[in-house]
Amino acid sequence: MLPGAGATIASFMAYAIEKKVSKHPEKFGTGVIEGVAAPEGANNSAAGGAMVPLLTLGIPGSGTTAVLLGALLIHGLRPGPLLFSTHPDFVWGLIASMYIGNVMLVIQNMPMIGLWVRLLKVPYKVLMPLIITISAVGVFATDNNIFDMWVMFFFGLVGYVMRKLDYPPAPMVLALVLGPMVEMSLRQSLTIAHGSMSIFFTRPISGTLTVLAILSLFAPLLRILWNKYRKGKTAAA
Repeated sequence: MLPGAGATIASFMAYAIEKKVSKHPEKFGTGVIEGVAAPEGANNSAAGGAMVPLLTLGIPGSGTTAVLLGALLIHGLRPGPLLFSTHPDFVWGLIASMYIGNVMLVIQNMPMIGLWVRLLKVPYKVLMPLIITISAVGVFATDNNIFDMWVMFFFGLVGYVMRKLDYPPAPMVLALVLGPMVEMSLRQSLTIAHGSMSIFFTRPISGTLTVLAILSLFAPLLRILWNKYRKGKTAAA
């Protein structure tokens, strides 16, 4: 439901959290079901969750809902709290269509599970050239700029080196996606507070989120200290 986050961030966050709470995190990356189910569940839930800030606040939660916002405004529908009272037939019809769409998705995909599984058996020597070609065409078609393709290949080499050195790519992808959003929000907040950093601690919502962010940052260290304490206590007993 976080505006602007989208399914990509939801998937990576779900994968990271599932890996942290798992009893066998070393198996992640080998195809264990937890590493597949968690990001897929987050990916699917983000599609419906993005509709919450759109319909209630008029803020698009993803790129798709941003396009939908433009379509609603063209048809004279202004998303926000009043939309539920002024056009309840549209709102509840839209929500009902999500339920119907999920049921149809299950009905259509269940018979095709065998086909999707067979796609996983395609050898890398066939699959990788197709992925690189489609990625290059997509990157070039965005702005018709050859430089963008060189950037893609450069970061492809960076990703290959990170994989060889066992560096997780998810934090880097999250930083690249969230970086511009964080910078813009930081400038807006500092402008509102006339340059004072206290706005991040004195406001209830921002203060709570800041404390949670600090706790999550130091959570691995606290877990190590707690495990050492428990081991020391057990040895003493």
